[in-house]
Amino acid sequence: MPRDGSKARARLRAAALDLYRERGYDETTTAQIAARAEVSERTYFRHFADKREVLFDGEAELRAILVDAVAAAPDGLPPLHVMVRAFSAAVPLIVANRRVAEQRAEVIAVTPALQERAYAKTAGLTDVLEEALAARGTARPTARLAAQVGMAAFERASRAWAGDPDVDLSALIAQAADEVLTLGGT
Repeated sequence: MPRDGSKARARLRAAALDLYRERGYDETTTAQIAARAEVSERTYFRHFADKREVLFDGEAELRAILVDAVAAAPDGLPPLHVMVRAFSAAVPLIVANRRVAEQRAEVIAVTPALQERAYAKTAGLTDVLEEALAARGTARPTARLAAQVGMAAFERASRAWAGDPDVDLSALIAQAADEVLTLGGT
């Protein structure tokens, strides 16, 4: 029976996080990550294109959840509310990966190359959300704006959640979207 590689991916991600936190991103090689994970460097590159990408494992699953939630939202729901539903649909995945996300955030915060990659990944998710909204019939400029605002609300909620893990992330997402609606003063 073929293996799906999820165990090797998880070991590689854990090894990379440990090494990046111990030695720093720039001082860590893919060979060291592979050795710590007890796999070959060839196996590393079967799973990840470079040493940055190991920290962004799971993006495809997140993307699928968001796009599916946008497509499944009720007709007539305003775009910002569709974004809230989409990000709320991703909460179980985010909660399940909280420890990894927190460690990853520590490494990214002190590594400019990873900050650049994180921004690119966020921009890519925003583009996908724009496409998903447009596929629902939302006008392209509105879809773009809603995707950007939705992503900003999600990032605000995530930061607040990181500071207080007892708070419900879905509630924080809704609260951030509500805050956006009050910015116009109406």
